[in-house]
Amino acid sequence: MQNSSYLCSDMIEVKIKDAELSSAASEGMDAFVSVFVGAIREAIGGELTAETLGQLNSDQVTLLCWDTLHEEVMDGGFVQLIHNGYGPFIFKNPFAKALNKLWDMRELSKMLYEVHSLWLKHREELERDCTDDEFMALFEQYPEFDDYDDLFVEREEEWTEHIARYIDEHIENFATIV
Repeated sequence: MQNSSYLCSDMIEVKIKDAELSSAASEGMDAFVSVFVGAIREAIGGELTAETLGQLNSDQVTLLCWDTLHEEVMDGGFVQLIHNGYGPFIFKNPFAKALNKLWDMRELSKMLYEVHSLWLKHREELERDCTDDEFMALFEQYPEFDDYDDLFVEREEEWTEHIARYIDEHIENFATIV
């Protein structure tokens, strides 16, 4: 499926060298996905802003959402993701919808809708500034995130493999290979 927004003139062109892609592919699915994430981040100057967000297509934004979700949850769970201010990026964008409808990742999408409800319920407390000790206490204060953290960790490899396969089948939506 061709993503027509990718063809707009104000879109940032993301380029990946064929040799770099081949090397990443030989290293495995994590490296393969990372080469696309890195190329997209490099193309937008390393920082996702409202302006650069508008210069990416929906698949590229979905991949950056996945990368943020993956990095934060694998490092410190959903409590950390929300505390670090990524709640709106993950839950207010059509990320879960894209995963379900376009990327065929129904289980991850379903989980994100469930965590979205928890985010809405607890976001004020989780997003407030606090000391390191207060931050660590958040994990005990909000144990309802634990099952979702565990599920993410358990399914991470499967989901990463699915994303790598999706990218491979839709490379033109993510980058130009040179």
